[in-house]
This record gives sequence, structure tokens and C-alpha cells, in this order.
Amino acid sequence: MHDSATTANLLGATALALTDVTLGNVTRAAGVNAREATAMVTLSASPGLSVSELGRRVGLTQSAAARMVDGLEADGLLTREPHPFNRHWVTLSLTETGWATTRHILGARAAPLGGVLDCLDEGEQQTLSCLLAKLLTQLYKDTGNAKYICRLCDEHACVTEHSVCPVGEAERQDKRQRG
Repeated sequence: MHDSATTANLLGATALALTDVTLGNVTRAAGVNAREATAMVTLSASPGLSVSELGRRVGLTQSAAARMVDGLEADGLLTREPHPFNRHWVTLSLTETGWATTRHILGARAAPLGGVLDCLDEGEQQTLSCLLAKLLTQLYKDTGNAKYICRLCDEHACVTEHSVCPVGEAERQDKRQRG
């Protein structure tokens, strides 16, 4: 008989350990904290966000996001530009240095994630991929926030000729069902 409490505990320990190792790699490689790294990856996928929207996507209040943006701008990692349609807003874009740092962040993120998979053979990795897609679909249903779930994702790794992002697909299905 299967013990779902054991499976849930194993999943929790795995998720936490991977998060710790991954974020440790990211912050060391990029010289920024985890929220800043997340903001930069978010901006690389969605250039031109406002400070408020960036804050929402990385889980910060508007004032905390503004302070973070001030620091990233002072470090030469992003710039603010006037919004083309509303002079009271600004849009955010990565600088050349910001783009290079974001590539370091994504590389540092990928290393431990890929490394832990080395203990699985190809079939096990395929099975895990299918199971993770199912779990991510459920997480989207629980949260309804694809931008938050995927805030530190490498979009190019997830969306390929042979695969579709399960979170993005769940979001599209949700929008079709709502109308």
C-alpha cells in the first residue's frame, strides 16, 4: 500500500533542497539576491514592465519593488524609460550588463537542476517530466498565476519544438473555459 504522506514529505524535502542549492548558485553567480535575480529573469522574458507589475510578478509590494529597482538601476543592470502612452509611468529594461547577468543567473539555475537528474536514466527522466507537468498544472489551478509560478524559469528550456510549458497550457485552457 502506498503512503501519500511519505511521498508528500519526500516531495517537500526535494523541493526545499533544490530551492536552497539553486538559489545559492544563482545569488553567488550573479551577485544579486534571490528577488533581484527573479526580477531580472522576469524582465528578460517580459521587457517593458512597470515597477508595480514587476513587483506583483516577484511577490513584492510596489514600494519594495521600487527600492529593488533603484538598486538594480544603480548597479547598472536595468534602466527606466518613460512609458510611451502615459507620462506618469516608466517601463523597465535590462541593460547589456543586465542581460549578461541574467544569462549567468539562468546558467547557475540550470546546473544543480540538471545535475540532480543525472541519477535518473532517460526513461525515468521522461516519467518525471510528465509527473512534474501534472503537478505544475495542478499548482496553476490552485494559484491561477502563471507569471508567479514561472518567475525564475528559463522560457527557452520549457518551450521547444518538442514541448509546451504545462503552466502556460493550463493558463490558456483556463482562459478558454472562462470565456
